[in-house]
Amino acid sequence: MTTPFVIIIPARWQSTRLPGKPLCDIEGQTMIQRVVAQAMLSAASRVIVATDHQGIKQALKRSACEVVMTQADLPSGTDRLAAAAASLKLSDDTIVVNLQGDEPLMPRECLDQVAEGIAHAQTEMATLACRFDHLEQLSDPNCVKVVTSLANRALYFSRAAIPFNRDQDPTKTDDYLRHIGLYAYRVGFLRQFVQWPPTRLEQLEKLEQLRALAYGAEILVEQSVRAVPAGVDTQEDLEQVRQYYREGNLP
Repeated sequence: MTTPFVIIIPARWQSTRLPGKPLCDIEGQTMIQRVVAQAMLSAASRVIVATDHQGIKQALKRSACEVVMTQADLPSGTDRLAAAAASLKLSDDTIVVNLQGDEPLMPRECLDQVAEGIAHAQTEMATLACRFDHLEQLSDPNCVKVVTSLANRALYFSRAAIPFNRDQDPTKTDDYLRHIGLYAYRVGFLRQFVQWPPTRLEQLEKLEQLRALAYGAEILVEQSVRAVPAGVDTQEDLEQVRQYYREGNLP
């Protein structure tokens, strides 16, 4: 990776399904510390945590990352990124990778890949996808699906199983792509994005990236160079991540 980029990690204290998620313990370290450690392995020139909670800032006091305090009432992680970019006075052409604060197993190669993608693509955003491990995941609304064009541009994202298999042909894992919630964009687009009102599709699916598509932005979707375990949404997810660390199965 030769193009400079920064990673901003939005870390909100309040979580509906797992309150205080950033400070949950994962084998001796908090989740946010684990996420920052993964980010530090990448080629990013800066790693920044954007948070609304002093406890999260305190947990990172010995980390080499930067911490930016943001308002607690921001509507989304993307708004938190935009607020951090404004606070740091990042230029419009700065490439920002949005690493979710609940992705402690994100491989560093994927962080570099998505930054490289936006650096060379003529699109407003870049993201990653991968094949499903098990067809049972198709019915899981927490596993977001994406359909792409032949040019690897996103056509639609959904929590439902897309594409729909009308004739009930034998289903293959290659028919479906699981979206990985990792994004890259330039700061200028990030500022524009948060000024757009949410659209009906976004509100129905609870997927922010649908706002970008609805307003005509293009999203590059590349298949990830490394397998990416699911992030942490529930207590069950947290236990699975803890098991990864106990067994040394690190990305």
